[in-house]
Amino acid sequence: MQPDAKKTITSLLFFLVIIMFPVSSVFACFAVVVGKDASSDGSVIFGHLEQNGGLRNMSYFFVPRMEHKPGSVVELRRGGTYPQVPVTYSYLWGKNTGVEFGDGYFNEWGVAIASDATPTRENSYEELVARGDITDGGIGYKLRRIVAQRARTAREGVEIAGDLLDRFGYATTGRTYVIADADEAWVLAVAKGKTWIAQRVPDNEIVLLPNVHIIGPEADLADTENVIASKGLIEYASLRDWYDPASGEPFSFREAFSPDPPVESFLHEHGVDPRQWFSQSLVKGELIELPADAPLPFSVKPDRKFTIMDVVNIMRSHGHIEGQRPDIEKGYRLGLSDNETPHQQGGKGNICHGRTQELVVYQLRNWMPTKIGSLAWRTLAAPCGSVLVPWYSGITEVPKPYHKQWDIEEALKINFHFDPPKGTFEYDPENAFDVFKRLENIIDLNYTENIVKVRNEWDSFEHDQFDLQPSIEKVAMELIKEDMELAEKFLTGYSGYRAMKALEKAKNLVNYFNNGH
Repeated sequence: MQPDAKKTITSLLFFLVIIMFPVSSVFACFAVVVGKDASSDGSVIFGHLEQNGGLRNMSYFFVPRMEHKPGSVVELRRGGTYPQVPVTYSYLWGKNTGVEFGDGYFNEWGVAIASDATPTRENSYEELVARGDITDGGIGYKLRRIVAQRARTAREGVEIAGDLLDRFGYATTGRTYVIADADEAWVLAVAKGKTWIAQRVPDNEIVLLPNVHIIGPEADLADTENVIASKGLIEYASLRDWYDPASGEPFSFREAFSPDPPVESFLHEHGVDPRQWFSQSLVKGELIELPADAPLPFSVKPDRKFTIMDVVNIMRSHGHIEGQRPDIEKGYRLGLSDNETPHQQGGKGNICHGRTQELVVYQLRNWMPTKIGSLAWRTLAAPCGSVLVPWYSGITEVPKPYHKQWDIEEALKINFHFDPPKGTFEYDPENAFDVFKRLENIIDLNYTENIVKVRNEWDSFEHDQFDLQPSIEKVAMELIKEDMELAEKFLTGYSGYRAMKALEKAKNLVNYFNNGH
């Protein structure tokens, strides 16, 4: 093949994602949260898929602790300011450039935060500003970063977020955040304005979070150990005629603030969100009958203790195909016809799809030092055709191919995030995200055959990593007793080594397919 022809094919493959999934496509993030008594090893597990339309590029940065001068302020996107603290904690930052709500954070204390879009009914931004429910422009983009910079626990993260919401009000349509640490995880549901509620994930259950609100009547506002909410939440819902205290029914944030589902949608016809229905069926080990006679619960008890790979397999699943019942044992191989990609077919329960920028599964363990016990298992692009790489919270550097080569102080600025340098989204054969996205697009050209070859490679790679994990952590535990800095260097070197091996293998797979195999 001539060089020009190869270049043309490369460009077509890379930009295929734009044609298939334009910017106007609905956002479709997804999360799985496993309480520590529901996991196989006692860890809190928090898995999150970041999914947005359009041409994207995901960078992974290490941001060190930073000192701030007295009187410094945090500048918010819409003009507000917030007092800065003297020192902000270090964190790993998944930067989804150009997307307001696509960044993920994992700080030095093992606190992780990410979110799903979950629309709520409310008045317009202008109306909320006029009546004081949005102040100084409101908050949106910076909320999760402020939590990561300041929270030592998940509950503290909820309290920090709640203070921000009470002070500024949420500037856009609703969202649900997950904030987790090695002891517990919380689900924080937010409406536009100053109304919100947070519910603790039961230790022995699992939460499946799609793009709808899931906090229902189980959240008792009197149970302050497990529920935190904005002041006057029920009174506000009553004032808007979204809840009637005289009905005798318990208050439900989900029922009060969720908009009516579109006519003829799966939710309208069956009474449940398709991805929540499918994933809860996977967790329970049996299909939930449809149509549902009641909304699905906030969380469910699994049919077994869940592992990291159990969560990953949910995230790699493609749901059920229109008109068929899913075989819940087959994960990503469900019901595909020849040469059909699950990123194209009409499945109603699609969890893994081509709008995915990353999968992160946090393994958070409270019986080890945080730098070793809390780590992020991360893939780039759609996880069905990608590979897990371990990133320990104790690392102090990320290999250069895994992020754009920007000055970190510049990259942290709001204007830089939303107006990045020219060329940010151009294909770079040395950039890890671009390589993995290109591999995904190649797989999709003949998914049924190509995925088998790719998964054979990646499954072996992942098995090796899980086999290595106890030995790596044993060494790190010995090192940390004597020399914290040496332990950090060891973990940084290991995570970087696995990341670069994964990138090398991804490039080899791309070349394999490009050479006609």
